[in-house]
Amino acid sequence: MIARQTLLDYLADYLAIDKFKDYAPNGLQVEGTGELKKIITGVTASEALIDYAIAHQADAIIVHHGYFWRNEAPEVCGMKRNRLKKLLMHDINLIAYHLPLDAHPVMGNNAVLGAQIGLKDITPEEGLLRLGCLASPVSIEQFKQSINALLNRQLLHLPGGPEQIEKVAWCTGGAQNMIDQACAWGADVFISGEVSEQTFHSAAEGKIHYFAAGHHATETWGVKALAEHIREKFLMDCIFVDLPNPV
Repeated sequence: MIARQTLLDYLADYLAIDKFKDYAPNGLQVEGTGELKKIITGVTASEALIDYAIAHQADAIIVHHGYFWRNEAPEVCGMKRNRLKKLLMHDINLIAYHLPLDAHPVMGNNAVLGAQIGLKDITPEEGLLRLGCLASPVSIEQFKQSINALLNRQLLHLPGGPEQIEKVAWCTGGAQNMIDQACAWGADVFISGEVSEQTFHSAAEGKIHYFAAGHHATETWGVKALAEHIREKFLMDCIFVDLPNPV
C-alpha cells in the first residue's frame, strides 16, 4: 500500500511534469481514495478501462490519455458524465501523464518504441520527434514485416523512400505533420500513429516512406513501462491493461 500523494509526488519528479506546457492536466485528474493498494495503467481512460478497474477492485487508474483537454466542451454530460460517475462512485483515482510520458528518456513512448525497433538514437535536436539509425541497412519490406510483428498489426505504408533503409524517424501518436522535419533530417522512413490526406503526397514528394502504425499501438509502451516501474519501485500490485483500439 502507498499513500496517493506519495506516488503523485514521486511521479511528478520522475516524469518532470513541470517542464511541459500540455493540452491537459498532468497528475491527479479525478480524486479517489487516499491509500492505494492496486493500480492499473492503460492508454486511454475509456469507460471500458474504468469497468475493468471496478471489476478488479483497483484504487487508481494511470493513463496516457486522460480528461479535461484544452478547448473541449465543459459540460459534464453524456460520455463524460458516465465516466466520471463510475470513478466517483467507486472512489477510484484517475491519474494521467500526456507529454511527459511521450518524452521521458527511459520509459517514454518514443524511447521505448525506438529501443524495441533496435534504433540507435541520433536525434540532432530536442523535441518529441526522434531520429535513429539501424545497426545495418535493411530492405523496406523486411523493415515493414518487423514493425508489423512488433505492433501486431498491418501498418499503412505510404511509399516514397529508398529500397534499402537505415535512418528512421519516429514520433508516437498523432504526429504525421512532422513528416517535413523527418525529411529535413534525412530519414528514409518516418513512423507515427495517424495519417492525413496530405501525408500521402508528403511521403511521395519528400522521398520518404511513411508508416501509420496506429495512435493506440504506438502509445502502449509508456504506460506499460510505467506499470513495471511502479511495481518494482513500490513493491505493489500495478498492471498494464491493453484494451486494443484499431485507430
